[in-house]
Amino acid sequence: MSVAHAERHERETEPAPRAGRAQPRIGIIGAGPSGIAAAKSLRAAGFKDIVLFERNREVGGNWIFNPKPSHSSVFETTHIISSKSLSQYEDFPMPADYPDYPGHEHLRRYFQDYARHFGVEPLIRFGTEVKRVEPAGGTWRVVLDGGETQTFDRLLIANGHHWNPRMPSYPGAFAGEMLHSHDFKSAKQFAGKRVLVIGGGNSACDIAVETSRVAGRTCISMRRGYWFVPKFMMGLPTDVLHQKLMLKFPKPIRQTMMRMTLKLTQGSNRLYGLQEPEHGPLEAHPTLNSELLYFIRHGEIHPKPDIKRFDGHTVHFADGTAEEFDAIIAATGFVTTFPFLDRAIADYSGNEVRLYLKIFHPRHENLYFIGLFQPLGCIWPLADYQGRLVAKHIAGQWGRPSNIDAAIDREMAHPDYAWTKSVRHAVEVDYHAYRARLIKELGGRHAF
Repeated sequence: MSVAHAERHERETEPAPRAGRAQPRIGIIGAGPSGIAAAKSLRAAGFKDIVLFERNREVGGNWIFNPKPSHSSVFETTHIISSKSLSQYEDFPMPADYPDYPGHEHLRRYFQDYARHFGVEPLIRFGTEVKRVEPAGGTWRVVLDGGETQTFDRLLIANGHHWNPRMPSYPGAFAGEMLHSHDFKSAKQFAGKRVLVIGGGNSACDIAVETSRVAGRTCISMRRGYWFVPKFMMGLPTDVLHQKLMLKFPKPIRQTMMRMTLKLTQGSNRLYGLQEPEHGPLEAHPTLNSELLYFIRHGEIHPKPDIKRFDGHTVHFADGTAEEFDAIIAATGFVTTFPFLDRAIADYSGNEVRLYLKIFHPRHENLYFIGLFQPLGCIWPLADYQGRLVAKHIAGQWGRPSNIDAAIDREMAHPDYAWTKSVRHAVEVDYHAYRARLIKELGGRHAF
């Protein structure tokens, strides 16, 4: 029996939820891009008793830039790494005058316009932090800052997973300034300084480029090799080109074509003093950056291997070299954290996230996670589909697999690509493959 057939069979044998029930009270934690998309879908399905809790004073979540350390991890010059055509909600296009890769201010306005357009904004309680969530006899008790308690029949968690910094650990102690990329807001404070950036992902490379414009010296330390993908190829945003051309081919051919294209256009990583990747293209989250390799070859950024130890201002590297730095910026990812939930309910800080379709909790049918995935592409349009599926489940129009644990096991055993084994890839999906799975569950492309 195929995976898809087995899951269909299990759903067919599960009794459908009773129709005609009283309106449930639905709570949503987070009014960022994922939370507002879910609220829109719930409203469209006819649900009226919906409350969103948002710690910020406005819609936008991670895309509300604050020059001071805050919940947001965007910095002064942050732009998205997926193009606007594949980042916009499918029922709410971005304005035509937005650039191919909008900046954080474009996105803040876009999300606020979306929330107003779909009537979500009046449902949001701004400046309200959720302190604790606990099951209460088939419902969820939500305790807010100040001690207020609210009870919900259904609870959606959309608090994001790019806000709790994961700091690296090395022997010794660094005597200079050390911060996580989450707290990096502007390159100005590093003017004239000797800066080391740790990491090879999108944030690390963006920060290295920005600091190199003003720093006395910028180095970047990577413990492994990465595939560096330019933001434009053949005059198109790279993800658009991928959609138009690459998706016509099977995955192995797609990977071979990408490998050949990058080798032809950029050459080997060794030419830039960087490690060669040990994984194939698309088997790890790609780094989209058109400037890093350019800045390296212009002598503005200096590659370094993994760090061996700290000794005051001196950093010793795995290749035996050492160099002094004034500041270190660790772009080493985030810990997936739900500080308001008991870890017995949801502890997704490691390599496994046991949720069916990255949404449905195996033990609590009335608990949902929205946006808890990392696509090769953009989260928000897919979070919109997640919200639509949750709405169908609450309305009794879609049923979970009767053996949801087995369904989760099958899903985890058949990833979209052979992802590298790391915490970072615990929630990785391919944008187009995951979108297709959600659309199939929703009943087809034109089901809504």
